[in-house]
Amino acid sequence: MLDLGRTFLQSVERAPGAIALVDGDLRLTYADWALRIGAAQQGLAALGLHRGDHLLSILQNRSEAATLHWACQFAGIVMTPLNWRAKPEEIDHVLKDSGARVLVYEAVSEAAVAASAIAAVTLRVGVGTGDRRYEHLLAGAAEPVPQGQAEDWSLMLYTSGTTGAPKGVPRRQRAERIAALAHVAQNRYGYGERTLGVMPLYHTMGVRSLLALALLDGRFVCMPRFDAAAALRAIAAERISHLYLVPTLYHDLLAHADFAGTDVGSVRKLGFAGAPMHDALLLRLRAAFRPELFVNHYGSSEIYTVAINQDAVGKPGSAGRAGINTRLRVVALDGKSVERRAAPMEEGQIIAELLSDEAFEGYHQRPDANAKSLREGWYFTGDTGYVDADGDLFVTGRVDDMIISGGENISPVDIESVLSLHPAVDEVAVAGLADERWGQKVVAFVKTRSPVEPAALDAHCRSSDLVNFKRPRDYVFVREIPKSPVGKVLRRKLVAGDYEPIGEQEHDAD
Repeated sequence: MLDLGRTFLQSVERAPGAIALVDGDLRLTYADWALRIGAAQQGLAALGLHRGDHLLSILQNRSEAATLHWACQFAGIVMTPLNWRAKPEEIDHVLKDSGARVLVYEAVSEAAVAASAIAAVTLRVGVGTGDRRYEHLLAGAAEPVPQGQAEDWSLMLYTSGTTGAPKGVPRRQRAERIAALAHVAQNRYGYGERTLGVMPLYHTMGVRSLLALALLDGRFVCMPRFDAAAALRAIAAERISHLYLVPTLYHDLLAHADFAGTDVGSVRKLGFAGAPMHDALLLRLRAAFRPELFVNHYGSSEIYTVAINQDAVGKPGSAGRAGINTRLRVVALDGKSVERRAAPMEEGQIIAELLSDEAFEGYHQRPDANAKSLREGWYFTGDTGYVDADGDLFVTGRVDDMIISGGENISPVDIESVLSLHPAVDEVAVAGLADERWGQKVVAFVKTRSPVEPAALDAHCRSSDLVNFKRPRDYVFVREIPKSPVGKVLRRKLVAGDYEPIGEQEHDAD
């Protein structure tokens, strides 16, 4: 089986003159980029890194981050990327957990790196900053040499750590390559595709785009951090052919004043993952882009594509069927047995078989996490969902997000989809707050685009097919819905009161 270094060389040999990477004014062909990757590979060796060692990268989506990712694949070094917003204690944890011998950072992450006790005794390389500079140690031109093998570890992603210390998810080169091939097939990508490289390279979606484009002699247009106006300019200027984003970023693109005047006609395919997309946004995106393909991906760092729905608008909310490399089931919520399957329309926990070619093999040095999530050859995702009468999967939330009100199990997603269709609602998130009588009560947190009264939202829910016990009992108007850096709604912050409410007078004046 081909390793990832040789996979990259396929595109260099097929299309050496094709533009591979764009980062501001920098434009590199595959032949040019290969020489930069080779120089970085040599630089990593000069720093003392060997096959199997970890490199910690704390970078935004810039050319150096993408180049380092590929250099690690050629060298057999384990790319270990971390959110550039990471705090010093997170850097300490990942350095200790991974044993990374070199840390590469930039100005935006410099303060956190400087405050990290373990980083202080780690070899550090700064991009445009610091005493040891990337430009002096890892830049230049040299032919890359494939030294990694398909069985080598490719990278180790860290989970978000919402319920404790982040867990390392190591993945082999063969699994990464197979996942990228599946991504190409499931999105019907063709040669020469062009994508907006805005999903971070410490996240599954960013890595998937980076690898998939290299399989197709495609163009990866770097975007260090999301800015709707800059994204729209890049879409028009680079003739972006597909977008693969979280719903939040699609929302922000449509909401920007420049969208109406931007030529987005080159975008033929849309894909989303990372969070559910509510019905209203699906419909707005279909009207705005008129895509030939609109794909809902459901997966995780552990198993990239659990399910895929290539007609996201045709069946809103559905994650579709198992991906090319996956088997899935919905089992009882208690998760005690892989054989206790939920009936059609019965909510349960989603599990995926670990024999998947693109699955991970267990968490890094976390036997406790393995014991909780890996059982009887299946990965327990911690996500809730159900399979409808047609056999299509619907993801309804997290086991931890389940609202239990008056003895009823209530998932937030269905309620959010109904409320999203109200014309005054811009964004909405639903959570369960403590209630003396009901145990928990359903509360909707709403960001509006125009004034609306709670009674009007309640009437909207009553007129829908939402069952009565799922109706929100309270509505809270907020300035923003709290989200993670990759756009996932942070319900725990809503439950904890960590949001900025809007008073009635201010809301009425909007």
